[in-house]
Amino acid sequence: KPGLNYALDSQATAGTCEIVTLDQDRSQPWQTVARQSVRCACRKGQMAGTIRARPACVDEGVVRTQQWCEMSPCLKEEACHLLDHQSGWICRQGGGGGVKTTTVRP
Repeated sequence: KPGLNYALDSQATAGTCEIVTLDQDRSQPWQTVARQSVRCACRKGQMAGTIRARPACVDEGVVRTQQWCEMSPCLKEEACHLLDHQSGWICRQGGGGGVKTTTVRP
């Protein structure tokens, strides 16, 4: 999720991210709720974000202004739409396919 940054350590490569925790709830057959935490070793001027559905370092301006779709968080075949109040984004597949909703918590 955007906003989680950690200082570089001797094992981290600048500009990289890793998933630290991933919890999934598949109790509903039509929905999966996933929560993840990431650790990123971002360069100056970058923050943790999402590119093509994977954690990545992105320009900090995207995170600060909450213009989430500018970081290209969806897969290539999906369209990105901001949620109300810029609280996250939706990735929607064409042709009535699946929808993935991502909310951002400070």
